[in-house]
Amino acid sequence: MTTKAIYPGTFDPLTNGHLDLVTRAAKMFDWVLLAIAASPSKQPLFDLDERIGLATQVTSHLPNVTVMGFSNLTANFAHQQKVSILIRGVRAVTDVEHEIQLAKMNCHLTPTLETVLMIPSSAWSCISSTLVKEVGLYGGDVDHFLPEIIAKAVRARIQALKIG
Repeated sequence: MTTKAIYPGTFDPLTNGHLDLVTRAAKMFDWVLLAIAASPSKQPLFDLDERIGLATQVTSHLPNVTVMGFSNLTANFAHQQKVSILIRGVRAVTDVEHEIQLAKMNCHLTPTLETVLMIPSSAWSCISSTLVKEVGLYGGDVDHFLPEIIAKAVRARIQALKIG
């Protein structure tokens, strides 16, 4: 039996913490779908196609990882893709509480969908995309928190925002 997992998120930008989790998940499951949510209400730094492109580049060394975008409910998208395991990263106790609520709702929407909570490696447990963007927008160095190609894209986008 092939185990298929989905790791959904906005990934704006995809951080080293996200890359850590998807890399570890790729060792645990036969196939991992890195599912990038459109999330237009979050006013992303990168549009969906850009996030898909960046994620595809940084996961190209993982042969069993596929990157796709989606714009519907995660549970519905997982069902459409015939995925039965949903991966979520948790950094702190507050994340766990929220993820339990999401897991219960997703199970209600798609009863065959099981949620697996993964803890990022300690080096990445304190970062989030939101925090990285904020640090970058205020001129801080975010290179340590992002894959190199994404750090370069973030710097270029922030520079373009300052000029525009």
